Amino acid sequence: MKQSIIKERIQRIRKRFTDLFDTLVILSDENRYYLSGYTGEDGSYDETAGILIITQNDLILATDSRYDTQAKNETDLYTVHCCKNSLAKELPGLLKSVGAKRVGIEGARLTYQQYQKICDALSTSELSIEFTPADDTLRPLRINKDQGELSKIKAVLAIAERAFLEFRTKIHVGMTEKEAAWLLEQTMRQMGADALSFPVIAASGPNSALAHAIPGERQFKAGEPLLFDFGAKLDGYCSDTTRTLVIGEPDNRFTEIYDILFHAQQLAVDAVRTGVEASAIDKIARDYIDATIYNGRFGHSLGHGVGLAIHEEPRFSRFDHTLLEPGMIVTVEPGIYIPEWGGIRLENMIQVTDQGAEVLNTMDYREFRL
Repeated sequence: MKQSIIKERIQRIRKRFTDLFDTLVILSDENRYYLSGYTGEDGSYDETAGILIITQNDLILATDSRYDTQAKNETDLYTVHCCKNSLAKELPGLLKSVGAKRVGIEGARLTYQQYQKICDALSTSELSIEFTPADDTLRPLRINKDQGELSKIKAVLAIAERAFLEFRTKIHVGMTEKEAAWLLEQTMRQMGADALSFPVIAASGPNSALAHAIPGERQFKAGEPLLFDFGAKLDGYCSDTTRTLVIGEPDNRFTEIYDILFHAQQLAVDAVRTGVEASAIDKIARDYIDATIYNGRFGHSLGHGVGLAIHEEPRFSRFDHTLLEPGMIVTVEPGIYIPEWGGIRLENMIQVTDQGAEVLNTMDYREFRL
């Protein structure tokens, strides 16, 4: 990543926290990468590949011997500190070195256990540190994508779509959900994906009524919903798409629901405008669906932001009052789910522009028959 881009982002976040705290501690993979270019990833919720310490004058990337060389190779702007002990034990010394007094910390990725260890380490030092959550300051940081980010998102979405078009030619009666999920994953990687945005969802028949179904041994049958939710990852950026197909001829319920969702999605996309609340877009699709016999069958939110994380700001949700701005990338994914029958979800990614919404997906999905 160009260091000039990183510098601009650092300047932007410094302006955001200058009146709130003197030091910012970054813990998440996505924000570490966004603000430094360092690609180290946490192994699990209780492990860390490093932290960023940002003040108005200092930039420190603290990691350990596993990532020391990688960190030095990936950023020229940060002083890389290789910890000999745990990060929690070394954090007091690092904060003392930058004169920290009031520290904003990324609480969304900080477990209670980690926080306790940090507090224990600070209690044995002579430092007087006041911690405050920095999540409200960080939440809007990545919400507007720059041109480089938009290009990467479009590129990875193109990979996922090419893979799906190839994959759908191989779907057949008797294929299991697990076989389908693995084949779609393989195909995305063969098409050039670095990884998956999330594990592929392949759900058939009654299982498709589970919004986040786990693929199992159930075999595909003709005439039933086949729901596929999939995303690729490239250069750190994600895509997210859902398509629902059917082998042969669907029943009347399938075509009725599909048509309702198609129009609900189109109404929502057409309503996207700069300055409109995110919650208003959710309401438009939800009201349309709830005016049908499927009232209450659309339970989840209409969509979510996509970028370095598969779920990020803003959300097309009843609870998100963010005003839409150009450069936001959001999914639009209405769904209707009927227990013991199945479910249908249609999901596209859109970019908010000065003119409204640009649908980034290019593959036609009015033809759902296989």
